[in-house]
Amino acid sequence: MIRYDNSIVWLRRDLRLHDHAALDNALQASRQVRVLFVFDTDILDALPSRRDRRVEFIHGSVAALKADLEALGATLHVLHGAAPQRVPEFARAAGAQAVFCSRDYEPAAIRRDAAVQEALAGHDIAFHDGKDQVVFERDEVLTQSGRPYTVFTPYKNAWLRKLRSAGLAHHAPGERLERLAQEPPVPLPPLESLGFVRTNLAELGVRPGEAGARALFEDFLARIGQYKAARDYPAVRGPSYLSVHLRFGTLSIRELVATAQAIGGAGAETWLSELIWREFYQQTLWHRPDLAEGRCFKPEFDAIRWPNPAGHFEAWREARTGYPLVDAAMRQLDRSGYMHNRLRMVTASFLAKDLLVDWRLGERHFAEKLIDFDLASNSGGWQWAASVGCDAQPWFRIFNPVTQSEKFDPQGRFIRRYLPELSKVPDKYIHAPWTMPQGVQAECGVTIGRDYPAPVVEHKLQRERALALYKAASAGKARQA
Repeated sequence: MIRYDNSIVWLRRDLRLHDHAALDNALQASRQVRVLFVFDTDILDALPSRRDRRVEFIHGSVAALKADLEALGATLHVLHGAAPQRVPEFARAAGAQAVFCSRDYEPAAIRRDAAVQEALAGHDIAFHDGKDQVVFERDEVLTQSGRPYTVFTPYKNAWLRKLRSAGLAHHAPGERLERLAQEPPVPLPPLESLGFVRTNLAELGVRPGEAGARALFEDFLARIGQYKAARDYPAVRGPSYLSVHLRFGTLSIRELVATAQAIGGAGAETWLSELIWREFYQQTLWHRPDLAEGRCFKPEFDAIRWPNPAGHFEAWREARTGYPLVDAAMRQLDRSGYMHNRLRMVTASFLAKDLLVDWRLGERHFAEKLIDFDLASNSGGWQWAASVGCDAQPWFRIFNPVTQSEKFDPQGRFIRRYLPELSKVPDKYIHAPWTMPQGVQAECGVTIGRDYPAPVVEHKLQRERALALYKAASAGKARQA
């Protein structure tokens, strides 16, 4: 039903046209719709580097979306500034009666949207936010007692039950696209004018935008049947590599879930489970916004006094730990802005439980480096690895970096890709090169301590120290009870 003559769709992490809830809602309710994106200086100015792959990916995706809109006779208005000022200014100048957007669940985004809504209300402009980036949000999946789930598997089972009963919405505007305001193209600010420089995205083969997402999705569908078996091995093409596209909404989560359902089988079901993990962490952050401030989901572990030994964090960050799988993973992150999911768990566990460094330091490093950084998933994943978050497993689960390496990179293919200094190390020693006899080191041209670091810590000893930290925190909780 038409309610407005003119409306705005404000894009954020939904940079596509296909199956777009806010766009479809605006087109249904309005005679004319314009589309807006704001490069928000409140976000951009806080980034530590002007060479940020995420900003370049967003810029490329915005350019692609602008071209798609212009093919329909419309355009994408792109502004640079603080969203709470620029969105109301644009809406007033356009004579809009309403602004539509997709809901965000991060605390800072909630505050931003509240400020925009208040400013719009001062000019009698309506604000409509709706669900788009998740299938189920906020309070839609709760326990029978009406409380949020704190363990994944019961949440997943409830999520799947709700999906069977509620189904999946689909937003196909069809002829309603004719209601997009027909207007000439407006210029797109160059990346450099935003204060950023180009990175190595093109060299890495990362293609922004909906077309880039679609190409990756089609590639993944050809091998989704092997996903369950292949996803844990970083040297093979096992993952979907869609995480950055999910982060910025160049693909619809509803389409991905519907496709997984339609395909079925072990691979698709395992992948669907990973998509549900993403929603679990979104729900958790919604109910516990203090997690965004670095608080532990299990408050007793806020009492841990992390030793943070001098040099340990730097060795981890700079890929100098002496544990090849950990160092290779950290180099992958630095060079590409991506890290294989299995290795995210291994490196996070190693920082907290081997190096005894506060997990929040690692969380912040990933937040700066990951192109697919998502606050909810990053916080949830780090807290899971550090055993301070939502996890049914006890805190004494500690990954052994050598056995993880032997199991998931058995021939050392991934290690050698990112640590070429170890390329000639025999398979027998590739996972623990410090065990090589001097003669073997000479044969393969690698002297441990010179060409590649000796281990910064001994895993067995550090495991016992980590267990003591967690045991002390748990005992403190027991005393308080």
